[in-house]
Amino acid sequence: MTGFYNITTKIKETLEQEPFVNTITYGNIDDVDLNKQNIFPLSHIIVNNSTINDKTITFSMSILFMDIVDESKKEETTKFMGNDNEQDVLNTQLGVAARLTSLLKRGDLYSELYQLQGDVSCEPFVDRFENKLAGWTATFDIIIQNDMTIC
Repeated sequence: MTGFYNITTKIKETLEQEPFVNTITYGNIDDVDLNKQNIFPLSHIIVNNSTINDKTITFSMSILFMDIVDESKKEETTKFMGNDNEQDVLNTQLGVAARLTSLLKRGDLYSELYQLQGDVSCEPFVDRFENKLAGWTATFDIIIQNDMTIC
């Protein structure tokens, strides 16, 4: 049975094709390495749990899509936009999440039987980590075939 490897590898390979993703990591939220060595934007894959059915396995996953917020040296011009690119980061990283989930709904991943079940919940974050980061946590369920046999 290689379902776990397959789903995490497929998502990693798909994110590698995105122009607004430079680094992809995996593991517990505490495993996100925010050192200067990482090249942002960064996507971090977390498998929350799985449900084994007769013919399928459902993986509940969260992916953090994030980038560093840059502050401008210029004086703040508007209260709405501020003097950083936080809104740009949120917009771009939500786009990355939307593209991945679209591929799981009706794109190449869907036809390869990595299929999204239900809707995707996206929660924004800002300053969640030690660097000034912003982004989204997308949580969703993916169904794959259960290739385990009883023989």
